[in-house]
Amino acid sequence: MSARQFGFETTASEAIEGLDLSGLSSIVTGASGGLGAESARALAEGGAQVTLAARDTAKAEAAAEEIRKSTGNARVDVLPLDLTRLDSIRSFASEYGARHDRLTTLLNNAGVMACPLERTENGWELQFATNHLGHFLLTGLLLPLLEASSPSRVVNVSSRGHRFSPVVFEDLHYERRPYDKWEAYGQSKTANVLFAVELDRRCSARGVRSNALHPGGIVTELGRHLSEDDIKDLMSRSPGGKMVWKQVPQGAATSVWACTAPEMEGQGGLYLDDCQIASVRTSDDDPGGYEAYARDPEAAAKLWEVSEAHVGERFAA
Repeated sequence: MSARQFGFETTASEAIEGLDLSGLSSIVTGASGGLGAESARALAEGGAQVTLAARDTAKAEAAAEEIRKSTGNARVDVLPLDLTRLDSIRSFASEYGARHDRLTTLLNNAGVMACPLERTENGWELQFATNHLGHFLLTGLLLPLLEASSPSRVVNVSSRGHRFSPVVFEDLHYERRPYDKWEAYGQSKTANVLFAVELDRRCSARGVRSNALHPGGIVTELGRHLSEDDIKDLMSRSPGGKMVWKQVPQGAATSVWACTAPEMEGQGGLYLDDCQIASVRTSDDDPGGYEAYARDPEAAAKLWEVSEAHVGERFAA
């Protein structure tokens, strides 16, 4: 295969062009619409078996049926998953294992962004709980199947918004500090990267590789809580005070590329952007790259231990 060239404009379909994905068994969280549904569609287009995980199963079933029709791939199913509820996550993992004997690709795509302060039934701040802790438990419960199906990949959809905050271990859930929805979002997105770093360190020798990524700025339901002032605030936090937006097929490309690219075989603990491996930022004006704290190995190890304590499980010593 000649060297493939991808970038900002690449679509999800282009990212899997020429690849036979029929040997993949995949889960995509948050797959009832937006980037999740498009990622699932592209994986199915390449021949993969795909499970759409979503809270709204009726909407996910409609998305699955559209995927089956448009791709001609009947190996697409739906399972309910509420990442804010530990019992729902455990039920999902159990049911997936009962239905499927393989899992080669876990795309942790679901998320919430910049919502008003809400807490889960455990008292956890909603963005950190949904974006990180729910995916942490889900991944941990599925690790035995991922290892048995190796080589396998876990891909965490982070965001350039991780620049808004490191993980503040002293007050993860805003119990003592004023709540800032963008800071909280940034903390959860940094956690997505740190989780990929530590997961890869622990599991790479067993054939499970993990990476995190920035999908790009895309107008989807993720921004349903945002007002016009919020959008202006987001723009002001971006380098140069502006953002260049992607369409959904472009926004799903890096996720699909991370899940399938031969170029990513044997690579992990990385931060990806525009279907490429990104580098650490060197200045505040740098529009790309990641903050050094997002791949700090000590913070990654600490987050793993803190997350285990939250969910009451120990994984992958």
